[in-house]
Amino acid sequence: MAIRTHQSISGFVASDPQLSYTERGDARLYMKVGIEHYRKEPDNTFTQLETTFHDLIAYRGAAEQGAERLAKGDNIIADGRVRDYSYERNGQRYEGEEFIATRIGHDLARTRYEVDRSERASARDATAFASPQQAAPSAATAIGL
Repeated sequence: MAIRTHQSISGFVASDPQLSYTERGDARLYMKVGIEHYRKEPDNTFTQLETTFHDLIAYRGAAEQGAERLAKGDNIIADGRVRDYSYERNGQRYEGEEFIATRIGHDLARTRYEVDRSERASARDATAFASPQQAAPSAATAIGL
């Protein structure tokens, strides 16, 4: 089975996270994320380029947890997808893109913290995962052509 991949971004929370709710009552988190860019030079040093800023949106559980645990300045990694949007206001057309995050967390390479491993209510048990068993090599002789 192939490994499922998604788009992701790595950056820092550039604005205070804002939690709101949709008309259906779902949690919605909005924040600006800064992404630093670098160029590798021929002498193997790096030159920092201009930082870019992007809109990040998360919904439901990711929004609630993000609002509770993230703060301006935190280094994060987010998994999700880029969505292009456009709208019209007062006769003016606006276009842009935003990152819709399905998962957000602190960047382990840039964040120090402690993990609380106390038991919590969960639909799945951490011990339920079992490594796939590989079949023993067959004793049958291979036939070549």
